[in-house]
Amino acid sequence: MFGFSIVLISILLIVGIIATMLFFWIVALRRVVPVNEVHIVQTRKNTVSFGKGFNSNTYYEWPSWIPLIGLTKIMLPVSNFAIDLPDYAAYDKERVPFLVHVMAFFRINDSNTAAQRVASFDELKQQLTAIVQGSVRTVLAGHEIDQIMLDRSRFGEAFTKEVQPQLASWGVEAIKNIELMDIRDSKDSDVIHNIMAKRTSGIERESRLVVADNTRQAEMAEIAAKREVDMSKQLALEQVGLRTAEKDKNVGVANEMAAQEVKVQQRETAAREMDVVQVKNVRAAEINRDVQVITADQNKKVAVVDAEATKQVAIVEAEGAKQQTVLVAEGKLEAARRNAEGITVEGVAKGSAETAILMAPVDAQIKLAEKIGSDQGYQNYLLGIRNIEAAQAVGEAQAGALKTADVKVIANAGTPGQGLSSVMDLFSASGGTAVASMLEGLAQSPEGKKVLEKFTKPDDSKKG
Repeated sequence: MFGFSIVLISILLIVGIIATMLFFWIVALRRVVPVNEVHIVQTRKNTVSFGKGFNSNTYYEWPSWIPLIGLTKIMLPVSNFAIDLPDYAAYDKERVPFLVHVMAFFRINDSNTAAQRVASFDELKQQLTAIVQGSVRTVLAGHEIDQIMLDRSRFGEAFTKEVQPQLASWGVEAIKNIELMDIRDSKDSDVIHNIMAKRTSGIERESRLVVADNTRQAEMAEIAAKREVDMSKQLALEQVGLRTAEKDKNVGVANEMAAQEVKVQQRETAAREMDVVQVKNVRAAEINRDVQVITADQNKKVAVVDAEATKQVAIVEAEGAKQQTVLVAEGKLEAARRNAEGITVEGVAKGSAETAILMAPVDAQIKLAEKIGSDQGYQNYLLGIRNIEAAQAVGEAQAGALKTADVKVIANAGTPGQGLSSVMDLFSASGGTAVASMLEGLAQSPEGKKVLEKFTKPDDSKKG
């Protein structure tokens, strides 16, 4: 039993050790992808990319020999990378050899496509280098060396356009245009040097021509300037002489004209003085005339004002007398009108009082009738009283009639009043008709005839 326990413990220890080793081995297989890389993992069924910008940046790198879960991986950078061709031998259109320095910058935009094309990043760079070399060779072979040297920026755009369709197949894209950095002679070739020397001598020749032309133009300009200065001096002297003669002539003419102007001014002054005397005399006569006219007009206005004042005084006095007479007459008329109005008012008051006295009972009856007409209960009350009074009068008349008549009333049903009422019906029109109908009925039967004959037969005893 003890031996079995030792074996069991040993087995458990071995299992524990194996499990611990397996745990640490699994932990060691865990991979965390750096931020500037992408790991393309190929499993039995699919391809998955891990890194920044993907679904996950951690995975377990199971060895490829493990069935079902084994995998392989390819590590590619996600950062920019450069393809540098520092001394690439190229040829122009005329097969002139030269060296170029070309620099291209790329980045991986489709990691799965890139992983399908290459097994490592170094292989990807080698293939991209071959693509860039082929594009550079193709573009430069269609142009001459002079044109290539003069327009290097345009050729960079041409390189980029040439490689663009091929980069998509590798899952790569260009960040910027491929740059043609430098062009120089290859070994045992002086083409670039000769071109540069030719251009240098051409530049020197152009510079000397420009300097000579500038010197010639400067000397011609100095001569022309000196000639213009001399002509300007002569023209100035001529202008001074002409100006002096013109000035002397103008001075003489001005003096003569001044003398004539003085004489004209003297004559005009004398004429103006005579005009002043004439205006003065005429003005004095006009002033005297205006004074006389104004004086006569003032006297006329004074007389008119005096006459108007006298007229106004008379009018005012007459108007005052008229107003006084009218006021007296109006006062008397007003007194008489007020007296008549007093008498009229007194008569109207007396008539109104008498009318009120006479109309008081009538108004009371009218108000009572209006009250009765609007009060149905009161109307019923008055009708009841009138009916009672009528019934009483009828009853008294019936009683008087029965008192004088030899009639006996036997009431065998109801009350005496009802029996009396039935008897009284005999004395009415309807009662008479009923009695006649009754007698007509009795006459139709033998017994009735006997009864009627008994009442209608003459009493013989009274005849005798």
